[in-house]
Amino acid sequence: MSKTTIAIIAAVSAATGAGVTAAMYSTRSEKKIQAVQSSTSLSTTSTTTSPPAPVPGTLPLPPKAIISPVDPAGLFQYGFPGPVADLATRNALVSSFDRRLRNPSWVAEHITPASLAASHGDRKHSVFLEDPSVPEKFRGKLKDYFRSGYDRGHQVPAADAKWSQDAMNDTFYLTNMCPQVGEGFNRDYWAHFEDFCRRLTQRYPSVRIVTGPLYLPKRDAVDGKWRVSYEVIGNPPNIAVPTHFYKVIFAEDGTTSGPVAVGAFVLPNAAIPNEKPITDFEVPIEAVERASGLEFATKLPVQRRKRLCADTVCSLIIREYAARQKAFGKGEGPAVERRTSPRNLTASGGN
Repeated sequence: MSKTTIAIIAAVSAATGAGVTAAMYSTRSEKKIQAVQSSTSLSTTSTTTSPPAPVPGTLPLPPKAIISPVDPAGLFQYGFPGPVADLATRNALVSSFDRRLRNPSWVAEHITPASLAASHGDRKHSVFLEDPSVPEKFRGKLKDYFRSGYDRGHQVPAADAKWSQDAMNDTFYLTNMCPQVGEGFNRDYWAHFEDFCRRLTQRYPSVRIVTGPLYLPKRDAVDGKWRVSYEVIGNPPNIAVPTHFYKVIFAEDGTTSGPVAVGAFVLPNAAIPNEKPITDFEVPIEAVERASGLEFATKLPVQRRKRLCADTVCSLIIREYAARQKAFGKGEGPAVERRTSPRNLTASGGN
């Protein structure tokens, strides 16, 4: 056997032996590692207790819907208690009637140069009427005014509705009336104020007026407390006597988006000297709204509003008649005219 052959066999044998030896040591090491791991695992298992699986907490249940044991609205099966505002839309006016006080809450009218120029109605053909549109138990009655000491005071004056006899007749329903002091007020200062409103059409082509009663508090002279107190007329007592009256005036320029001159006035239901300027009774429109519980200009932007008495002269023309009765439908007697002087006038211009 040659030396070369012996060398090859030795190399192969050496290689084979090395492989077997490596395999043996590899097997022994794995067994030893597995034994150590097994021992460690057993040791850990024997000394450590695994925590119990968490139990889900108890969540609060949503509150059960409580079914109401009562039905307050069931009352409506018998009828709606109110309050009910009896709304009347007529030729000359629109009115809202207060059943509790037996007076209108407000009455609205519209006057123009053309409506005042026409003369097809005469008050001698008109008569005072109870309003059949109001349930009988809530109506103001003609007999309530009998010997009451008060006038049946128009809220929309008959003189504003001469353009038609039917329109003038509309102003004589008691739903357009309130008890007013006669001498010194309804037949005097209030009548001059109504004339002022008509004269506004000399400057403005369209004038809208809302008129109504107020029941304002008065401070007691003894204890200093404020109280609302008013007389009630009729037998049995039926119609409240307002302490004051208001007018809210919208003087328009004839366009749908132009400026509107707004004026609000509150007058006492009492005799007023004719010399007293009407501007003494001018108030913010918000004052009338607060006192009446009504709103008049919620859709009129502030940008379009002007103060009436800053846009024109607010003054009365006093007509003193020799025979006062002639001023109320029996023909006008001789009259002396004089104009009251407005106070705090802030703008020039005339009616």
